[in-house]
Amino acid sequence: MAAVTHLFRAGQKCFSPWCPLRRAVSSAPLNQSDSVRAEGAFHVTMIPGDGVGPELMHSVKEVFKAADVPVEFDEHHLSEVQNMASPQRLEQVLESMQANKVAIKGKIHTPMEFKGELASYEMRLRRKLDLFANVVHVNSLPGYKTRHNNLDLVIIREQTEGEYSSLEHESVSGVIECLKIITRVKSNRIAKFAFDYATKKGRSKVTAVHKANIMKLGDGLFLQCCKEVSELYPRIQFDTMIIDNCCMQLVQNPYQFDVLVMPNLYGNIIDNLAAGLVGGAGVVPGESYSAEYAVFETGARHPFAQAVGRNIANPTAMLLSASNMLRHLNLEYHSNLISDAVKKVIKQGKVRTRDMGGYSTTTDFIKAVIDSLHARYSN
Repeated sequence: MAAVTHLFRAGQKCFSPWCPLRRAVSSAPLNQSDSVRAEGAFHVTMIPGDGVGPELMHSVKEVFKAADVPVEFDEHHLSEVQNMASPQRLEQVLESMQANKVAIKGKIHTPMEFKGELASYEMRLRRKLDLFANVVHVNSLPGYKTRHNNLDLVIIREQTEGEYSSLEHESVSGVIECLKIITRVKSNRIAKFAFDYATKKGRSKVTAVHKANIMKLGDGLFLQCCKEVSELYPRIQFDTMIIDNCCMQLVQNPYQFDVLVMPNLYGNIIDNLAAGLVGGAGVVPGESYSAEYAVFETGARHPFAQAVGRNIANPTAMLLSASNMLRHLNLEYHSNLISDAVKKVIKQGKVRTRDMGGYSTTTDFIKAVIDSLHARYSN
């Protein structure tokens, strides 16, 4: 333990929640400076984003206040549709992240119009922080019945290259070439991330999703890297599936899946499809990791702009993401306190937002969660 702690304090960074180094250090006795931080100095970058993002962040603040969570938010607004996006604002967000290492974020809407820049601010943020791994845990909520119940699967997406490389050009008039980038280094990295995740979380199978039958070189390289990495984890079952078949199988029999790993665009599609299996974009949390940073957000990224100001957005996904963030910060008590309160409200079925078939407002839902927190405190 002493050797590991010395290595960490010497400057080796490991913020992945399943990193053995991080776990070893987190279980070590706190020194004086750590104690001060644990008592109330956890600083987290907050990026409200667009659509209902600011309303959802307000919900997080209200619940954190009610639960007396020792977190202080460093709030930054970054939006391409609200005239709050510029290289200077992006730099401010990056500086905040470099200091805090952890962020909670709403969806930053990406306009379809081309205005001279191909890479959106959402993509620039991911690349600057090297947020290569997006993790979405699709888990059925007790008490809320959908077509498929008792689902428990994880989607892991590489999100720094692939079709989102922002490399497009018009070769001749009327002909656009869009480049999809797949590299061995990043394919190996996301594959290892998926198998490490499966190992730490006690998962039994990893499925690599691809289109190597058509994109023989690009997806072929991704698939080859996954196969090579799988050989290092003999206790984890490994199989492969073509993306179109995967979509059908998720709808017909999602129980066959455990952990899925895939390139960028496929992950974006599968995240949303799988979220629909358990209730939609409002109930599934997500998170993105680099070797150094962690960003917590909704699993299915929708700004839900049509709901702005109507007090109808479902805060479940953002609250569960916030709970996962607290667990990442080793605030297990507060993490469980909030997630248990949210799940209790849903299980009781008395307060549900419109997307869950009810008539309750965002305010109603947050009040019910806070009442549940107070009830637990009184016990």
